[in-house]
Amino acid sequence: MATKTSSEIIRDGLWSNNPALVQVLGLCPLLAVTSTVVNAIGLGLATLMVLVGSNFAVSVIRNYVGDSVRLPAFVMIIASLVTCAELLMQAFTYELYQILGIFIPLIVTNCAILGRADAFASKNRPGAAALDGAMMGLGFLAVLVVLGGLREAVGQGTLFAGMDLLLGPMAADWQMGPVAGYPDVLFMVLPPGAFVGLGLLIALKNRIDHQIDERRRALVTEPTSSGGKRVRVTGQVS
Repeated sequence: MATKTSSEIIRDGLWSNNPALVQVLGLCPLLAVTSTVVNAIGLGLATLMVLVGSNFAVSVIRNYVGDSVRLPAFVMIIASLVTCAELLMQAFTYELYQILGIFIPLIVTNCAILGRADAFASKNRPGAAALDGAMMGLGFLAVLVVLGGLREAVGQGTLFAGMDLLLGPMAADWQMGPVAGYPDVLFMVLPPGAFVGLGLLIALKNRIDHQIDERRRALVTEPTSSGGKRVRVTGQVS
């Protein structure tokens, strides 16, 4: 297969082939934990760590593992990295770990991680595989944070509530709640709000892509000349 350039890998992970908005993978944790920004960041960072580590490890062993044990080996690598992420969260962000609950161990079954390991890391060098994991993880994290911010702001009228669970006392005053007496919009906090929010983000991305394609086509079909007539001059001009 043709090797992708670094710029293509970055563009694919962050936009063109975003795991949440284009591949539509990992929707279970994406929709379940994005009720607040801090939950989204916690899960996104754990997923990013596992994606980078699993892509790198799979790429390193790609020439030493046969097809018959390829997928079991990938799952064992991912499960080991998820266990590391789980233990780190228990040690440093225990309250946030309790809030996220089962969705941290369930990273093992995230199709975005296994999909990148099989589709990209097993066919490319470790450096490119690690970059692909980082960009896919950042793209997934960005969608988590935007969706979490949207649901928290509309549903609860706050933003960055509970950031001290992730960053400690330094983030205790980060909460923003500009509207006094804001009535909670329960719809956005519950799962239906997550589906609506994700649908709006996908629609927005598709709209932006459509506008970019239209502008690109307009530049291609635009005449190079200004339309002025060409005049032929004969004879001698003094």
